[in-house]
Amino acid sequence: QVELVESGGGLVQAGASLRLSCAASGRTFSSYFMGWFRQAPGKEREFVGGISWSGSSTYYIESVKGRFTIFRDNAKDTAYLQMNGLKPEDTGVYYCAAGWAHSDNAEEIPALYRYSGRGTQVTVSS
Repeated sequence: QVELVESGGGLVQAGASLRLSCAASGRTFSSYFMGWFRQAPGKEREFVGGISWSGSSTYYIESVKGRFTIFRDNAKDTAYLQMNGLKPEDTGVYYCAAGWAHSDNAEEIPALYRYSGRGTQVTVSS
């Protein structure tokens, strides 16, 4: 099992950037594909994107393509979500998630992310 702890959230103005971090502990970090979800107030949790165990493959939902970048540092057991050009609709609690990797592809199926952190709040003001 892997434990995930997110950090880096905060309150920013529209157009700003934030970088979220996800520190993992437990089993070998490079055994997992990683991803990010978010949940806005009153809405269901939404899958944002994912990255393969090696970092060579990524996937993003359409609304964040070109603005968000997921990357990882396996030597530091940490995954990141770089968010640029933030919009008020990006506001929500952001969760890091992981699943056991069977290939070096970013996982696009949200249900396969078995482990999740407790989240970090991101608020974007207009």
